[in-house]
Amino acid sequence: MTLADRTAQAADYARAGFGRELEPGTRPALIVVDPARAYIDPDCPLYAGVEENIAAMRTLLTDARAAGIPVVITEVRLRADGADAGVFFKKSGTLVAFCEGSPYGELIDGLEPTCAELLVTKKYASAFFGTSLNSYLTSLGVDTVLIAGLSTSGCVRATTLDAMQHGYIPIVVEDAVGDRDPAIHHSNLFDMQQKMAEVWPLSRAQGYLSGVSFGLPEQPKGHTGGEAACS
Repeated sequence: MTLADRTAQAADYARAGFGRELEPGTRPALIVVDPARAYIDPDCPLYAGVEENIAAMRTLLTDARAAGIPVVITEVRLRADGADAGVFFKKSGTLVAFCEGSPYGELIDGLEPTCAELLVTKKYASAFFGTSLNSYLTSLGVDTVLIAGLSTSGCVRATTLDAMQHGYIPIVVEDAVGDRDPAIHHSNLFDMQQKMAEVWPLSRAQGYLSGVSFGLPEQPKGHTGGEAACS
């Protein structure tokens, strides 16, 4: 699709009433969706060539930590037979990469949670489905979620939709999400922008974070924030 085509498409959606701007709140959290080795290891069928996006994720994570906002990292971990992912596993054979015994579900270096951050282990696409994520964010008074991770058309999109449906302002950081097919990546970013989220470049997200003063409540000594253990 050419730039002229995209411009015309955006104008058509605007005439229909899509794409109204969402105003971000003052208490954001960062969700990094499934930064798994599967997407950057050429030996894995899920390899997506998203190394540049991974670099942007690391930058965004560093900035989020500097801003003192809550950070959530998600992972997919399944039984060896995939039965705990139900129909999702039956439909998408690629999920074997996240079954017990596979190395591809491991988090990418530099994108692991600290002991003060939440690690969410999930079985399905959305980080909210079947997890305690919404309760965690609610308890911290979060009103906005910056979303990064993989892949744009799958787990990022599902998490973005559920964030909106739970009442959060979702902001997808376009440099820090990726997909195996650039056309699918851009189409999903466009559709999310029109229907459920704001889509920002990394630079805008960084500017937003620079003005945030979240003020996390003090955690009890030894609190891990999730499954990530303090060393």
